[in-house]
Amino acid sequence: MIADDDEKWLAAATSAVKQNAFYMQRAIDSNNLKDALKFSAQMLGELRTSKLSPHKYYELYIRASDELRSLEMFFRDETARGCSIAELYELVQHAGNILPRLYLLCTIGSVYIKSKDVAAKDILKDLVEMCRAVQHPLRGLFLRSYLAQVTRDKLPSIGSELEGDTETHMDALEFVLQNFTEMNKLWVRMQHQGPTREKEKREKERNELRDLVGKNLHILGQLEGVDLVVYRDTVLPRILEQVVNCKDELAQCYLMDCIIQVFPDDFHLQTLDVLLGACPQLQPSVDIKTVLSGLMERLSNYAASSVEALPNFLQVDAFSKLNHAIGKVVEAQVDLPASASVTLYLFLLKFTLHVHSDRLDYVDQGFGIKPSEHGSCVSQLSATGKLCDDKASKQIVAFLSAPLEKFNDVVTILKLTNYPRVMEYLDHDTNKAMAIIIIQSILKNNTRIATADEVDALFELIKGLIKDFDGLTDNDEIDEEDFQEEQNSVARLVHFLYNDDPEEMSKIIFRIRKHILTGGPKRLPLTIPPLVLSALKLIRRMRGGDENPFGDDTSTPQKILQLLTETVEVLSDASASELALRLYLQCAQAANDCELETVAYEFFTKAYLLYEEEISDSKAQVTALRLIIGTLQRMRVFNVENRDILTHKATGYSVKLLKKPDQCRAVYECAHLYWAEEGENLKDGERAQKIADAVQKMANASRGASSTGSVSLYVELLNKYLYFLEKGNPQVTGETIQSLAELIRSETKKAESGAGTFITSTLRYMEFQRQQEDGGMSEKYQKIKMEWFE
Repeated sequence: MIADDDEKWLAAATSAVKQNAFYMQRAIDSNNLKDALKFSAQMLGELRTSKLSPHKYYELYIRASDELRSLEMFFRDETARGCSIAELYELVQHAGNILPRLYLLCTIGSVYIKSKDVAAKDILKDLVEMCRAVQHPLRGLFLRSYLAQVTRDKLPSIGSELEGDTETHMDALEFVLQNFTEMNKLWVRMQHQGPTREKEKREKERNELRDLVGKNLHILGQLEGVDLVVYRDTVLPRILEQVVNCKDELAQCYLMDCIIQVFPDDFHLQTLDVLLGACPQLQPSVDIKTVLSGLMERLSNYAASSVEALPNFLQVDAFSKLNHAIGKVVEAQVDLPASASVTLYLFLLKFTLHVHSDRLDYVDQGFGIKPSEHGSCVSQLSATGKLCDDKASKQIVAFLSAPLEKFNDVVTILKLTNYPRVMEYLDHDTNKAMAIIIIQSILKNNTRIATADEVDALFELIKGLIKDFDGLTDNDEIDEEDFQEEQNSVARLVHFLYNDDPEEMSKIIFRIRKHILTGGPKRLPLTIPPLVLSALKLIRRMRGGDENPFGDDTSTPQKILQLLTETVEVLSDASASELALRLYLQCAQAANDCELETVAYEFFTKAYLLYEEEISDSKAQVTALRLIIGTLQRMRVFNVENRDILTHKATGYSVKLLKKPDQCRAVYECAHLYWAEEGENLKDGERAQKIADAVQKMANASRGASSTGSVSLYVELLNKYLYFLEKGNPQVTGETIQSLAELIRSETKKAESGAGTFITSTLRYMEFQRQQEDGGMSEKYQKIKMEWFE
């Protein structure tokens, strides 16, 4: 209903403006000064209305002010025809109503200034003072806006056609400042016009009119006479005085932003003390983070665009002043949200990274607090405690990520002593997210963490992924996929903790172990393996040197292997027996390479104990035995007695497997333990033959359930016989192979299908070897009769 009334009133007023403008224009065309003034005053009388909303009033004002351009040209023509401009200036003041009179006075006043018949400062002073007569906020605001509009190009500044001496320039400056002050007062008073229930609506309307006030600051910014000295001594103090004294949230926020955007960057840099000193005096409800962030962003861009400006930043100590100002603001605004405080320090940090990227001490000050400083991110968060606010947490993540994005080097971040202190205020989930960001930075930039101290510092930052926070229980829901991804990131990270110096690398291994073992049974199976592999890589680098090349008992291969023994034992307690067994065997191989027989034997003993006590699933037993046999086969460090003990154990485990085919395959693999190409003490042809014969008997016992399966076993056994024949085992003869071949032929006839391809490939290989002309191998295969294949 109100909107409809607004439209009606606007339509009626617009119609009256059009009608009077028509008669005014007709009078102008006929050079009738009296009627032109009469109808222009009636037209401007429509601006006296109090019925229109600010938005609708603005439309009416635009319509009327456009028509005044014709009147201004008419006044100029009249003076050209000999009419006295002074008399015209007096004549328009006879208008009956104050508002039309002042609009006409401003119009003729602009022509008067242009004529140079009188000093511009006198007309400007007269106009700005007489406009005080209109104190209605809305009408007065638009009147002064019109005054600023018509005099903008007529101010006596340097370079203009009205240029005068220094005093004249200051008069023009005084005019703009005075008009700005009065306009701001009128704008602020608008909030009190009307009932309290409509305050929100009025604030919205006021916000739409803010550019009318800001226009004066734009004019000041473009005045040629406003140099740094004038700005510092006159302009800025006068503007800030009005900003602070108006005590209006909307006005303060907008005008501070205007100051930052309108005036040159070097002015801001040289007057930081004054500008920043006003910030704590603003109303607590002012969005100060927007103001200061705008200032710091402007200064950052200035530094980026002008290398010559960088020394000025150091000269004025811009960082300290900004840091001090932020601390004062946060101190003054006790109800400032944590997210707003963090945002302020985030922009300070970005400013520092742009302008002083080589000053890590500045970066660290932004994170922490020194006795000489008035504030920091940590000091503000210490009063807040753990952050539960999502917005504040996101700001902290952005805050912590900024130096990572700038330096692309986590090692640089590790030098910031206050960085981990900020992370302590993140909740568990956000702390983990930040830890992932840090790890991803290392992986992406291929950053190498090369000292034990750096490892400690790094794990302090990512401890959210390494161990549970206080207060969390096993009952807390954990997304398994996310958990696996997090721990895989930690596992990849371990391989980037590296130093070419074996002594330092051994220290790194010990530090990594200290941190990883705090992870609990759920994490250890994912994080211990990369630690073990990294340590084994170090051991292989160290082999061949002195027993203790560093003079440090903790840096020998034997000591590191002892450390790995204790480390892998933890996995056994974490219900990861199969993984522990694999790692024990890996360690045994490393001990073998270092010729540490006792240590290697200990690893095998532990692996056997795990097999006996922890691994009960039949498939897991088969897999574990294959690993044991394969590893034992490659071991060369054991004496005959120790090797026999371990070999007998492995063979005994093979015989006890649940399924006969699995038994057969495991046992014939054990035959390799008695016959190896390297070392005479590893060639026991008779025992290898006995193992093979035992397998054949076991295969015979497994017949009946599946003739195809037994044929496959026989063919596999045949291939083993052929292997030992080629390797020169004297116990394997053509007769032995012939006997097995006959058995295969008999079983093949019973089986319909299934193993035919395997048999055919084996026989084709045998025939190929028979036909070779190299002598030795062909002679061995000539002893095998192939008629059974016919």
